[in-house]
Amino acid sequence: MQAEATRPAFYALRSGGWRDYVTLLHLPYTAWHLSYVAIGAALSSAFAWSRLWPALLAFGLAVGIGAHALDELNGRPLQTRIPRTVLFALAGVSISGAVAIGIVGAITVNPWLGLFVAAGAFIVVAYNLESFGGRFHGDLWFPLAWGAFPLLTAYFATAETIGAVAIAGAVFAFATSVAQRRLSTPVRDMRRRVARVSGSLERHDGTSQPLTASVLMAPVEAALRALTAGIVALAVALVIMRL
Repeated sequence: MQAEATRPAFYALRSGGWRDYVTLLHLPYTAWHLSYVAIGAALSSAFAWSRLWPALLAFGLAVGIGAHALDELNGRPLQTRIPRTVLFALAGVSISGAVAIGIVGAITVNPWLGLFVAAGAFIVVAYNLESFGGRFHGDLWFPLAWGAFPLLTAYFATAETIGAVAIAGAVFAFATSVAQRRLSTPVRDMRRRVARVSGSLERHDGTSQPLTASVLMAPVEAALRALTAGIVALAVALVIMRL
């Protein structure tokens, strides 16, 4: 259990080689936030696969690879051994690819998509590199950037408008992303910064339980796993409904 607790994330593999690239993807959280893209598209009555898959691909590149590569460049939170040059290349190529997909969408679907593309390109860099003194990195920007924004973008790319349904969906994505942030922040701190935990839980019946990192993290990470599965299942259900 002690070795488990020292990993930088519950989904992180043992450091080294190909495992670092899998860890870099933050697979549970990437699936979670890509689900907002699918939910946004499925909420539109104009749902079409031809609009959904480019949006998923663009956000998969920008969030799943680009954002996480930049984040790893900014202090090595996942403790990978991926060379900096490779991280720079992954970030540059993936974010450029996402922007290119967005530009095609702005040309062929709706020019207003260009605003979403510009905003997304800005936030993925500013948030993960903590630019401008970290003004775009924090408890408010996380649910806006990785929750509400993907859902609204996918909805607009599908419906070419923003209405009450899209706003309500964005509130859902914002709120569940707040929950993710509130749960994951203390766990990240425990795994990456806390050297030792001491003490015990003393119960009214006279029993006690040693206080360890695993005791503190287990219920929180179980909740994160359950939320991930729930959000992904909801996205799949809504897309199937639209088939």
